[in-house]
Amino acid sequence: MSEVRSKAGLAKNVTSILNKLNTTQKNEALLAMADALVSRTADIIEANSEDLRRGKELGTSPSLLDRLALNPSRIEAIAEGLRQIVQLPDPVGDTLEIIERPNGLNIRKIRVPLGVIGIIYEARPNVTVDAAGLCLKTGNAVVLRGGSSALSSNKKIVEVLHEAMSQTALPKDALQLIEDPNRSSVDEMLKLNGLLDVIIPRGGSSLIQNVVMNATVPVIETGAGICHTFIDASANPVMAENISINAKVQRPSVCNSMETLLVHKDFADVHLAELAQKLRESDVEIRGCAETIKLVPWATEASSTDYATEYNDYVLNIKVVNNLEQAMDHIASYGTKHSECIVTELQDNAERFLQEVDAAAVYHNASTRFTDGFEFGFGAEIGISTQKLHARGPMGLPSLTSTKYIIHGSGQIRQ
Repeated sequence: MSEVRSKAGLAKNVTSILNKLNTTQKNEALLAMADALVSRTADIIEANSEDLRRGKELGTSPSLLDRLALNPSRIEAIAEGLRQIVQLPDPVGDTLEIIERPNGLNIRKIRVPLGVIGIIYEARPNVTVDAAGLCLKTGNAVVLRGGSSALSSNKKIVEVLHEAMSQTALPKDALQLIEDPNRSSVDEMLKLNGLLDVIIPRGGSSLIQNVVMNATVPVIETGAGICHTFIDASANPVMAENISINAKVQRPSVCNSMETLLVHKDFADVHLAELAQKLRESDVEIRGCAETIKLVPWATEASSTDYATEYNDYVLNIKVVNNLEQAMDHIASYGTKHSECIVTELQDNAERFLQEVDAAAVYHNASTRFTDGFEFGFGAEIGISTQKLHARGPMGLPSLTSTKYIIHGSGQIRQ
């Protein structure tokens, strides 16, 4: 039996045990896991250094190396993420609806775990812990398949978590890591109907599309982030500058960072040259339309391919538009339904943008960098869903549950 099928089977076998655990037992396990991560920091960093060395030898970009790198403060932050999950309400068992029927039937709709969740992701070892914590808190088993670039880190992290789980009521088989780095292991996961209940991909566009197009297991699509900020003619220049720089520079390697800045021509004529220079001072490479290049001569020309690219790097497209409609048309053509922003002082324009732009999160006068489970008050997130079925936007604990109906009767039969 393959590693993938074997480990998925182990996870499936303990779902009945998970269903019997109460919130206190799950929280105690998560706290033990958090403490273990901190106490084993040196071992985790040593394993992570192997991944970083390998990545440098393979010519991995600095932005991807940043996503991969761990240090004591990042490990403490990852552990703190588990502690925050402990503080969050356990949604399992929550009553969502009560229906009293005329025939005396009492129907109650409650939250239940999804079952076994498969998560396929790339070079971010923090996802290993976030995903484990969120899934286990909601009574789900989880099968993780991280990117080969983080394999040493992920193996050590899961080893540490397993050791902690073995001292608690939480069965360690509920957390599985696929160590086979070959693409075939991903392909096999996509077909594990009956063992996996859902698959969640986290990563770039090619990974997500491979999962969406080839999986027979149900998928929750977490999207690539080609996010836009539109600066309207009425925008406050200082606010527009602060939002634009934050959305691009604060952490360009993540999916909610801005990839294209759309600027109304009236604002651009007065302010774009200065704004572009500020971005340049933050080491951002500018690619722009013909009108942008007139105002920012050092920018290079942007192609349609550029507008369709999620850079996750210090590269930004700028396009000058004539009006709100052009901005929204561009977003409709190139956006990935993740996060979109308008900076404007005109309430009518803001309302049109918020209502008409099709995205999981739409902003008025705030950076797209806030599309995040922690920033929304959900604690750690499993990802940002860009689809419309089951969950959309930052996915916290409730998004990792399904529902079932519990019906109480007193002998009723259907006529």
